Formats: sequence, structure tokens, C-alpha cells
Amino acid sequence: MKNVVFISPNFPTNYWQFCRELKNNGLNVLGVGDQPYDELRPELKDSLKEYYKVSSLENYDEVYRAVAFFIFKYGRIDWLESNNEYWLERDAQLRTDFHITSGFQVEDMPRIKYKSKMKEYYQKVGLAVARYHLVDNLEGCLTFTKEAGYPVVVKPDNGVGASHTYKLSSDEELRQWFDRDCEPGVSYIMEEFVNAEVNSYDAIIDSKGEPMFETGNVTPMSIMDIVNEADNSIYYIVKDLPEDTRAAGRATVKSFGVKSRFVHFEFFRLTQDQEGLGKKGQIMALEVNMRPCGGFSPDMMNFANSTNVYKIWADMIAFDRSTMPEGKHAFCAFAGRRDGKDFVMDHQAIMDKYGAQMKMVERIPDALADAMGNQMYMATFPTQQEMDAFYSDLLRCK
Repeated sequence: MKNVVFISPNFPTNYWQFCRELKNNGLNVLGVGDQPYDELRPELKDSLKEYYKVSSLENYDEVYRAVAFFIFKYGRIDWLESNNEYWLERDAQLRTDFHITSGFQVEDMPRIKYKSKMKEYYQKVGLAVARYHLVDNLEGCLTFTKEAGYPVVVKPDNGVGASHTYKLSSDEELRQWFDRDCEPGVSYIMEEFVNAEVNSYDAIIDSKGEPMFETGNVTPMSIMDIVNEADNSIYYIVKDLPEDTRAAGRATVKSFGVKSRFVHFEFFRLTQDQEGLGKKGQIMALEVNMRPCGGFSPDMMNFANSTNVYKIWADMIAFDRSTMPEGKHAFCAFAGRRDGKDFVMDHQAIMDKYGAQMKMVERIPDALADAMGNQMYMATFPTQQEMDAFYSDLLRCK
């Protein structure tokens, strides 16, 4: 029987379902987390063979001892995973230290965590990338802006989500950023601004580097703007994955050597012609994320594809193939409303009109609220037109 260590099985709150499907596939699921056992949801407790509580997942020695204890008690660990961007490097360190070969090792981290290093792997398969400059000093950045023009986007080269991401539109704003927001010791990347919407390729990849499941999402609004301007959040899972996104995603899988993983690759789809990058409507590279799309996206994939991606992922580990049948497709829309806005439709009006299409209605955890809003509505629709009407209704303010 395979032993699987799952790091932080309690957060995000929907990740207990990965553990349930691993158990259902006959695997020993061993959890490491910082939440007291008595506070774990019953479904998670039922999915775990054993749970090891640490005082903090940030404390590597404690997590190391947890894995060592599991090895002593249950034998060799076959898989170790969190499926969480924040712990990717920690996962790799644990795999390397305990010789767990079924996943990325420490030596793999630079190409999958540093935005500057990702670019060469995109370029290997012919995907355009935005021009960039690794921030050194003000003079170097000013030289870059003369070549690329304003606006530019500045963000940590190794960062999670859209935190600490800035759009700068002038020399004055660039100087202000250096004086006020540039943190010492943090490596930043500066990129030319791309006029585009974000399209993703989301897939579960088998041990041969072939997709077992594929879908994608579209984010019409900039996550950077949502975070920086405390705006509402919308994105949706596509009814059918566009062929150019599929081709770009599969090429990226090969270039990065991805095997036995759930991935979320982000691409720009240009909303206007842009010199040096491409024509309106074309796909170009943004960044790779070697884990599932965050928040409630796995559930949205399920609703859009009439499937269970938690099960498909667990099938990949247990059988290296999916046992899930192909399901009916639809659009699955997410709308995250920000507290404090004076919306035309209150909660009851929304449910009265869209209750039949609604799949999930929940408060968004504070840890995710910056990028996703505070109150979430998720619904499925057979057509883009019906989905657009849903967004118009939910986000209209007085």
C-alpha cells in the first residue's frame, strides 16, 4: 500500500477532498498540519490514516520530524504533496531530504518558481514572452523603461499570486516605488505591460507527461488591479478549452518536463496588437504554477466538466490513469463581491433569480479575500451570453 504525506490538508478548506479520494483509492494518507486535530472537519479526519500536528508549518525542523515519524511507523513514503504554491519549495526540500523521487526536487525549483527563469522554457517551444529586467538600481530600471516604454509591471521574481505587484506609469512613479515599496533583499522583475486577458491551461499530467484531464479559465480583470484597488473579482472555467490554449499548454508541459502533477499555466491572450509580442487574440506566455489553480477553482472545474478532479488527481497517483468518465460541459462562473459596495441586487434577489444555476455560495476565507473578494457566488451556464448577464446583475452598483 502506498504511503502519501499530505502537507496542510486542512487549508485551503476544499483540499480535504484530495485526501478522501486518495483513501478511496486504497492509499495510506498521512497529514501534517498546524490546526489542532479536534478542529479538523470530520470528513478530513475520516480520510487520514494519521495526523501529525506541528506548531507551525513554517518550522522546517518540526515538519521534518513529522515526516521522519511517519517513515519510522509506516515505512517508505511514496508521495509527498501539498498542492499549494506557498509550500512548493518546502515540499521539494522534504522530498530531497527523504529521497522521495515522485515529485520536484530542490534542484528543480529555480525554473518553476522564478519568473525570469521560466521565460527560457517558454521560448524553447516558440511562445512569446514579455521583455523584462531584473531590478538592480534606479538607473538600470530607467534604461529599461526607455526601451520598453511605460507602463511597466514590477513584482517579486519568486512570488505567490499578485501580492506586492505594481503597475508603474512614469519615471516619478518608478522613483516613488524605489523609495517606498522596494523591499531590501527581495529580487524583483520588471516587465513591459501586456494588454491582455489571462487565459489558463489547467491539467492533470501522468507519469509520461501526457494529460489525463484538461480545462482552462479566463480572467477578464487583472488580479493585480483587484488586489491593489480592492475591486470585485470574476473569472470563469471555459466550456471548451480553445485549441491554441491546449497547444500552448501541452508544449509547456513538455518544455518544463512536467510529470505526475496537477498544473495551472497562465497565458496572456492579447486584447490588441502589440509590437514584438503578437496580434490581437494571440496567446503568449505569462507564468507556470506547478499546482492546482487556487481557491475554489478545482470545484469549478468539476461543475464545468461534470467530473471530479480530486478523484482524477488521486487516480494519477494510484493508477497513473483516470477512472472518471467524460462528462457534459458548461461555463462555470465565479463572482467575488467586495464588502462595502452598494450593489443593486442583494443576496436574496440573487438567489431568487439564479438559484437554479447556483453551485456554491460562501464567504471567502480572509487569507484569499484580497484576490477573490469577500462573498462568493458560483454558477453554471450553457452559454457565454447567459454568463455575461449573471456578471452584469451581480456586480452592478447603485
